[in-house]
Amino acid sequence: PMTPTYEIVSIKRAEPPPNADGTNWYQYVIASDNTNTIHGCRQGSLKAVTSAVEAIVAQLNERHAKKRKKEKKS
Repeated sequence: PMTPTYEIVSIKRAEPPPNADGTNWYQYVIASDNTNTIHGCRQGSLKAVTSAVEAIVAQLNERHAKKRKKEKKS
């Protein structure tokens, strides 16, 4: 099996972003082989935010896998 290229580095409680309402904000970091780092904020429970960030990671890895297949074909 192919090892994931992107993975969650951290998810931690954060202050709301500027001009954002509400509470329960989390900041997340996703990294790819230490060359590409994605920072984001999301509102919700830790469980909901973790699920959402896992889905983002899965989409990034799928997209990356498709690009690799195309590169191999050419």
